[in-house]
Amino acid sequence: MVMDGQGGGIGATLIKGLRETMGNDLEIFALGTNSIATSRMMKAGANRGATGENAIVRTSPVVDIIIGPIAILMANTMMGEVTPGMAEAVCSSPARKFIIPLTQEKVRIVGITDEPLPHLVNKVVEFIQEEYEYV
Repeated sequence: MVMDGQGGGIGATLIKGLRETMGNDLEIFALGTNSIATSRMMKAGANRGATGENAIVRTSPVVDIIIGPIAILMANTMMGEVTPGMAEAVCSSPARKFIIPLTQEKVRIVGITDEPLPHLVNKVVEFIQEEYEYV
């Protein structure tokens, strides 16, 4: 599951990177906090997409992996698009989480180097391939 909000650019970049590296055998769900983000992630190659709090709350506990920007873990981020229910569902999910340390919030992650999004996407793909043999 790839989750994003606002314009969906981070999520779309992640999905494109996953598709280019891992092909079509990987089933990718695009979960957006709004329909624009979901649509952009679908155009990037997601198999299925859904929008809003209920979709995220219902899908988070049943996926193997959750990927997205750090804002998906914090309530009221993305200008209020990430609801407390969404953040709780993602944090409480038993899924393995791969978090991109990009945020427009007033949060600074100490110890993380600033790298461009394409480099971070490559790292996510590498981590997934290392941890999941079937991918």
